[in-house]
Amino acid sequence: MRETPPSPTAWQALGSTEVLLGRRIFVRREGKGTPLLLVHGYPTASWDWVEIWPSLVQRFDTIALDMLGFGFSEKPQGHRYSIFEQADLHMALLMRLGIEQFDLLVHDYGVTVGQELLARHADGQLPGLRSIAFLNGGLFPETHRARLIQKALASPIGPLLAQLSSRRTFARSMRAVFGPRTQPTEAQIDAFFELSSRDGGKLALAGLIRYIEERRLHRDRWVGAFVSSNVPMILVDGVLDPVSGGHMVARARELRPTLEIVELAVGHYPQVEDPEGVLTALHRFWDRTR
Repeated sequence: MRETPPSPTAWQALGSTEVLLGRRIFVRREGKGTPLLLVHGYPTASWDWVEIWPSLVQRFDTIALDMLGFGFSEKPQGHRYSIFEQADLHMALLMRLGIEQFDLLVHDYGVTVGQELLARHADGQLPGLRSIAFLNGGLFPETHRARLIQKALASPIGPLLAQLSSRRTFARSMRAVFGPRTQPTEAQIDAFFELSSRDGGKLALAGLIRYIEERRLHRDRWVGAFVSSNVPMILVDGVLDPVSGGHMVARARELRPTLEIVELAVGHYPQVEDPEGVLTALHRFWDRTR
């Protein structure tokens, strides 16, 4: 029987707050071995990795931060959030820790951060990137099916809508992107809502949502990095995801026919909905790339 994962509060107690690029950023690090950098999604935080974390730390020096505007990290008011800045924060953390070689595991919003890091690897700025594993996310703006709430948050009334959002509306939005047979528990919904709304988080989410527009503006750079990179990569996708499921997988196969893809019968959060399936796919991938 699997142990109950730590709550967000317990998760926070096991990490630390670091000042990176002048911002207070929550960082969690555990394990030994090759460094593995985890990049979480929108709208939550590094706690998203809690179900697979115990397995990862048995193999890797596992590192995750809450990006600016998320979770337990700083949420500056009126800030213009950017994927480029989030990538800068990850690079600053790697430099702070003295890490020269590492693997990447990315999800959702973090997929785009991962693509920017891939592009930097191609530019020679990040030579130590050994591999990248993608979970569900907007690899291609042309296949990203934004939910109605995301479109509303990106509109001029987004900040007001964010402030008016409730646990009930949040739960409805989250359940809509999970698979029908792998719905989140009430405890998971509580945790996701706490992480996304704490310390002014609701307002931050309205600012962070501009990543959707950034994906369109920088498509050539980010999709180009995905298509042309020689870094070993895998896509593990919950194909029942209405946002970036089977339709996104089909596009990935068109653009990169040799890409290793593992399809799981779950929704947008495969690491939460089917942690065993995700871990099996990832460990096999890492075994082959060593």
